Amino acid sequence: MMTLDTIARAAAAHQLAVFGTVTGPETPEGIGTLVLLGPREPGFWPAFTTSPEYADRAPDPMDRWSSRVIGDLAQALRATAFFPFGGPPFQPFIAWAKASGRAHSSPVGLLVHDTAGLMISYRGALGFADRLATPAPPPNPCDSCVARPCLTACPVDAFATGTYDIAACKADLDRPENDCMSKGCAVRRACPVSLSYGRLEDQSAFHMRAFK
Repeated sequence: MMTLDTIARAAAAHQLAVFGTVTGPETPEGIGTLVLLGPREPGFWPAFTTSPEYADRAPDPMDRWSSRVIGDLAQALRATAFFPFGGPPFQPFIAWAKASGRAHSSPVGLLVHDTAGLMISYRGALGFADRLATPAPPPNPCDSCVARPCLTACPVDAFATGTYDIAACKADLDRPENDCMSKGCAVRRACPVSLSYGRLEDQSAFHMRAFK
């Protein structure tokens, strides 16, 4: 019988971590348990940058790395691989994240994770036919965050209206005083859970270049 500990150990060998599990009606047809995978920190970026996908300078290196690594994990663990890219149609990773109980809507509207904070990202998921034993999710980290620095961290208040003003955000990225391109989104960095996650600035800069 497959266990979550077995899956976590197999994922950790590739600097991936279990970011949550989904059971019940939210899972794809024929799947009893969906295991969501995200970067295991610290250490994900050094592992990724030594990969052939990063070295070949072809487009979409992280997506290609994820396809290979999580595809191999799926084959080894007799699971089905799912990815948040490659569409349309796209898999409902945001809905799965919320259904896992480990990702929540933050005060700025972005998803926040109990260990990754606002640096949350999913590289893929493994679907198992059986319903696995899974622990209860921890509480929403925002519930115990009194200061809520995410609300005031954006240099252009792109979240002031309650929705993400993408145009205002992108327009400010070239301003010399804005360090989001080199260090990552200021709002995501302000989250206390993000600060303890261990993501390197080089990785955040990689994602910011893709965003811009």
